[in-house]
Amino acid sequence: MSLIDQLKFDDNGLIPAITQDDANGEVLMMAWMNAEAVENTLETGKVHYYSRSRQKQWMKGESSGHVQIVKEIRFDCDNDCLLIKIDQQGAACHTGQRSCFYRVWDGKVKESSEKLVDVAAVYARQDILEALYNIIQERRQLADGEKSYVKSLFDKGLDKILGKIGEEATETAIAGKGGDTQEVIYEVADLFFHVLVLLGYYDLPPERIYSELRRRFGLSGIEEKVSRSK
Repeated sequence: MSLIDQLKFDDNGLIPAITQDDANGEVLMMAWMNAEAVENTLETGKVHYYSRSRQKQWMKGESSGHVQIVKEIRFDCDNDCLLIKIDQQGAACHTGQRSCFYRVWDGKVKESSEKLVDVAAVYARQDILEALYNIIQERRQLADGEKSYVKSLFDKGLDKILGKIGEEATETAIAGKGGDTQEVIYEVADLFFHVLVLLGYYDLPPERIYSELRRRFGLSGIEEKVSRSK
């Protein structure tokens, strides 16, 4: 009997998975898996999860490089929860903390200021649009109740995302008409950001746009329009 056959998935076909540092026992994060994510974790030796907000499977570290190497998989007495012991490459938490459980309640929230990974420094070495796209995709994974502007856009749906793009495009045009170059820079940055949110909605990395621009390079506008009609 396979592991999948023994597990009890909930009504949505999901099972909670807790990841733990194999070396020191530290609990690093909790997320959800479906049967496909469990199978791919077993096959690849790298932990895969299922995103309830995006409704698709994802591999930890596919954007950040902070992959989780499986050392051991356990399941509880009711067969409805997984404990996965791992070798964590980099940080488990998108904030750069080693563990997602870095906040302590002691009458008030105490939060660790130490980070295993300087997220800003890592992303500074990448193409900035790729870096922003990766952050946007990571913010989508946040649990319900965690504060994030990006997550709030995804939670409100496509119409909200499109509305923000329309709003930012209008503000960019107004700034362009006004002639204040700093204001143009600011509004274009806002527009780029919200366009990246739209790309994230459809799981389209910026490279897909770069590829299309490369295809058009050297073509006149008239030639490009003709090429799309064929």
